[in-house]
Amino acid sequence: MAATAVRYLRSTGTAGTAGTGGAAAAAGPPYGAPPRPALRAVGEDERPPVAPAEFRRVLGHFASGVTVVTAHDEAGGGPAGLACQSFASLSLDPPLVVFMVARTSATWPRIARAGAFCVNVLGAHQDALCRAFAVSGADKFAGVAHTPAPVTGSPRLASVPAWIDCTISAVHTGGDHLIVVGRVEALGAAEDGDPLLFHRGRFGRFERSERSERSEA
Repeated sequence: MAATAVRYLRSTGTAGTAGTGGAAAAAGPPYGAPPRPALRAVGEDERPPVAPAEFRRVLGHFASGVTVVTAHDEAGGGPAGLACQSFASLSLDPPLVVFMVARTSATWPRIARAGAFCVNVLGAHQDALCRAFAVSGADKFAGVAHTPAPVTGSPRLASVPAWIDCTISAVHTGGDHLIVVGRVEALGAAEDGDPLLFHRGRFGRFERSERSERSEA
């Protein structure tokens, strides 16, 4: 996994910090995305592409959970992390999860270099923690308690309702994002605790309906 991550870094021009030698230079194709296709103007008889603002507005109606994806980037000076709402389970056998990250992310190369990550599922009252990890260039871990995840050593944030410790299995291209597939090596969850939700640009909390409470009784 580490060798594959290094190949990705070589494609972004940051492999020099990873301490690789001549053998790595001769390795196969990198993790990263291939070049984007050539752009062209939309013809008068063609429908124009969806406006980004409208895309965001409509897709914002889909509520999602919120996570912080972390990694221990030993070569880069320690812990790294980013806030991520585009996370999902992918496969039961083998156990796989997936998250999406912008190709322009400054944190992604550090996660790739580590070759592993931990998904920290945030709880209902951890919106401030999410905001801290959404800021670029700041010391995101300042004052944040964490311990090493059991297999990869990625930072496992304190008091999160659930965590998933993963090694990077594959990275695919998805337009202006990368689709990162992780193989689950360990995971855990608290007995209770409501999730933090994100909907139409705002944080929210889960509220159990009266009907669902009756159905569980």
